[in-house]
Amino acid sequence: MRFSGLKILKEGLTGNKGWTEHWRNPEPKKEYDILIIGGGGHGLSTAYYLAKNHGIKNIAVLEKGYLGGGNVGRNTTIVRANYFLPGNSEFYSHSLKLWEGLEQDLNYNVMHSKRGLINLFHSDGQRDAFARRGNAMINQGDDAILLDKDGVRDLLPYLDFEQTRFPIYGGLYHPRGGSARHDAVAWGYARGADTRGVDLIQNCEVTGIDIKQGRVTGVQTTRGAINAKKVGIVVAGRSGQLAAMAGMNLPIESHILQAFVTEGLKPCIDHVVSFGMGHFYISQSDKGGLVFGGDLDFYTSYAQRGNLPMKEHVMEAGMTLMPMIGKARVLRSWGGIMDMTPDGSPIIDKTSIDGLYIDCGWCYGGFKAVPASGYCFAHLMATDRHHEVASGFRLSRFKTGYGLIDEEGTGSQHNLH
Repeated sequence: MRFSGLKILKEGLTGNKGWTEHWRNPEPKKEYDILIIGGGGHGLSTAYYLAKNHGIKNIAVLEKGYLGGGNVGRNTTIVRANYFLPGNSEFYSHSLKLWEGLEQDLNYNVMHSKRGLINLFHSDGQRDAFARRGNAMINQGDDAILLDKDGVRDLLPYLDFEQTRFPIYGGLYHPRGGSARHDAVAWGYARGADTRGVDLIQNCEVTGIDIKQGRVTGVQTTRGAINAKKVGIVVAGRSGQLAAMAGMNLPIESHILQAFVTEGLKPCIDHVVSFGMGHFYISQSDKGGLVFGGDLDFYTSYAQRGNLPMKEHVMEAGMTLMPMIGKARVLRSWGGIMDMTPDGSPIIDKTSIDGLYIDCGWCYGGFKAVPASGYCFAHLMATDRHHEVASGFRLSRFKTGYGLIDEEGTGSQHNLH
């Protein structure tokens, strides 16, 4: 079934009785060519691109809960390509290009909105740093505009520009940045993968990874054993637990990152705004809710909820930046499990076990990376060669210390990224 304006009109006039399910709910087969563990954005996009770009059909995605129930549905939906260092810069630039054609590619409305992202700066030193970042973005082929205080005021007149502690000096404007509907991204990739023959197996938790003579042969699940020639682990904050089933100790920590949404309001925030001094970022959803978040909870956990002190910190930062939101009622909050690497950059690589691959360590960057992560991980799993834009995301860099991509320059401490 393809979506189109004509299809919507027809269904509206005939009682909406012609719509079909977005994907099948098949029973797992005994053997597949490739198994993807994890039914989130990265896992679903990997399966989609394996089928679309490489013609591999005998694939299954194994999800212990329901598709999209993890981090892909627990984030602040920001899409951007404002990275500075080689290794990250070209990867996220590639991802943004995929975002811009995603709805046409999937024939699905993921509600991608290029509303523009503005990173505020509050000192001369920060201005210099953002000027360097903007130049790097332009050299990469992306867009960046350095705004002075008046330039920011023209776009964001509702900010508190005279706050005593963190006065606003200006901002780096990334016009092609924006947001997308997180659930729709998962649904679109799931539908696209299913259409190409991929089996999406929900409520199927992996309990063990079978290895013989140094090669993966399949997995054990709550729905029985499933054999496979290749297995990809794409489970975000649970990556350490899955890798341990194969006897691996990954260099990641799992932390909680909270997000919040308010009641629906009339349109008031047209852009995505990032307040660096308070580690606060906010946008307005198409339903009118203000979607915002802050920093990690700063302790390791696998719980999909956060602590009250960080809630208070995020609210304080929001009120400091834009007091106008003070009377908005917060409807709900949620937590995602962030798989934090020592250098703050991801891992897309083969492991020391033949046929076992890993895609993890996305820190804060997971949602915006969904298209390129799946694209590059599918390329690696299909060809055993790294895609050129993801060639720096090697697992070995944490063993050798060579090739680390410390985007924020904060050193080798997981929770600081």
